[in-house]
Amino acid sequence: MSVSFDLQTRSTPEPSAALELIKPITWFPPMWAYACGVIASGVPVSENWGRLMLGVLLAGPIVCGMSQAANDWCDRHVDAINEPHRPIPSGRVPGKWGLWIALAMSGVALLVGMALGIWGFVATVVAVGAAWAYSTEPVRLKKSGWWGPGLVGLSYESLPWITGTAVMTLSAPDWRIVLIAILYGIGAHGIMTLNDFKALEGDRQMGVNSLPVTLGPERAGRLACIVMAIPQIAVIALLFTWGLSDRALVVTGLLVLQIWAMREMLEDPKARAPWYNGTGVLFYVSGMMVTAFALRGLEGL
Repeated sequence: MSVSFDLQTRSTPEPSAALELIKPITWFPPMWAYACGVIASGVPVSENWGRLMLGVLLAGPIVCGMSQAANDWCDRHVDAINEPHRPIPSGRVPGKWGLWIALAMSGVALLVGMALGIWGFVATVVAVGAAWAYSTEPVRLKKSGWWGPGLVGLSYESLPWITGTAVMTLSAPDWRIVLIAILYGIGAHGIMTLNDFKALEGDRQMGVNSLPVTLGPERAGRLACIVMAIPQIAVIALLFTWGLSDRALVVTGLLVLQIWAMREMLEDPKARAPWYNGTGVLFYVSGMMVTAFALRGLEGL
């Protein structure tokens, strides 16, 4: 009874709930992608630790954290069905605090983006805009199983990768780096589709047309695997074309491991999607970093 009373009368967020709201576990993909962009730039990291660390901070805790707060605020009715223990529906982040946190972090993101120069600032504007377009009405791209995961994939993987290279070189990245970053962002559409399995029931009730809702778990799982695999096959082909066969073979091996994990996941997509996100995705992001190191030598190709 006392817990219920505290939740109803709380006027400020619990510190632990505020941290949970911005979901630290989700920060890794954009931080990793930004690091890939830094590595791919070929600029010595030892001479530019400031740009590396500030960019990683911006991509992960600030921008990604802001996007999670915005998403939780806009999804509070869905979460009341899927995850009533989440900070907002549980009352641990009361009133409009979820919205205020998201807005405040949006402002902080733009200020930090300015510290990374014109490339960093423009990328931050795009990232903040994408985060709100994903979650908020009337746009709310999250309602589409095609546009929503696509936007997140490009925002979490392609944009930070391209930004990391641009911030380090202070110029537009080589077109080959941009192409590789976009391919990995497209592949992340499949990862995001698998992530939607956890909200299947709430999405169905609230009219969120994720692919698991519209296609069913089996078909959505198979499609997610295809979407993840094809861009990586393209990356491997490009690496071979550019004479980077040793790295291409490593990425091929990582894709083979993903295919094994995909086969396991497809036996029961709804139950095993979280398992795949903890195993197959590790091989995916490892391939990203292998490719980033391969791209360091592009200037001489």
